[in-house]
Amino acid sequence: MLSHNVETFMACDAPWARAQTVLFGAPFDSTTSFRPGTRFGPGSIRRESYGLETYSPYQDRDLLDIAVLDVGDLELPLGDTPAVLAAIEARAREILAAGKRPFLLGGEHLVTLSAMRAAVERYPELAIVHFDAHADLREDYLGVRLSHACVLRRCWELVGDGRIFQFGIRSGDREEWRWGAEHVSTCRFDFGTLEETLDGLSGRPVYFTLDLDVLDPSVFPGTGTPEPGGVSFDVLRRAATAVCARANVVACDVNELSPHYDPSGVSTAVACKIIREMLLAFPQTEKGSERL
Repeated sequence: MLSHNVETFMACDAPWARAQTVLFGAPFDSTTSFRPGTRFGPGSIRRESYGLETYSPYQDRDLLDIAVLDVGDLELPLGDTPAVLAAIEARAREILAAGKRPFLLGGEHLVTLSAMRAAVERYPELAIVHFDAHADLREDYLGVRLSHACVLRRCWELVGDGRIFQFGIRSGDREEWRWGAEHVSTCRFDFGTLEETLDGLSGRPVYFTLDLDVLDPSVFPGTGTPEPGGVSFDVLRRAATAVCARANVVACDVNELSPHYDPSGVSTAVACKIIREMLLAFPQTEKGSERL
């Protein structure tokens, strides 16, 4: 699955047979409702990752000591959303079928739906942990049901009530808030209920989706729909690593970086560091033998 032309996230070049986490990119932003550009996120993350160390002083762990493979970006038929989603789902299903953990780099948040479809097929009891500024629970956006503004509503159709746990949410229309109150668990503005949620999810398979706009725009301006009032880098780092360390994360994604809205490169560096910390937080036994 790895060709010689693939530019990889730092140190993520383990052989397929040994890797238990497999990164892949979905450079797609065709349903973006405000400012486009997330299709450039995965490539930017890979390029800029080389400016950071593989070692995490937060966890005293190093990417050089674990087996992760980055297989690069999918070549997607932009303009045909169902075909794009099918291609992403097929790659996630391939990774899951091999007993490995797919780690999807978006792209806009709609890409989550594809990986979720593959994950819930393999793990019918799957729960979803969702970090975001936006509820993403609309039935449709301007008549379109396959939109990044509707992705968690489409995911709910796969898993049903009581299995979606949202954190950091601070934006959504009135109907989203009303509908969500009846069907999903939402922690507004922060991660105040994360610990008890993780306690309740112990042992269950979890899909973890992280929309980087959960961060405050002062920390992460490089996104298409910035929402003031978000969390700091360190708060997100602690919460994301808690999910990866404590939950049985069988698949995950990080999405919604639009690098050109932040010419300083800080937003991309933030994304890289969050991904590094997530990778290192997954439970390890020995190199290449994580258990899912």
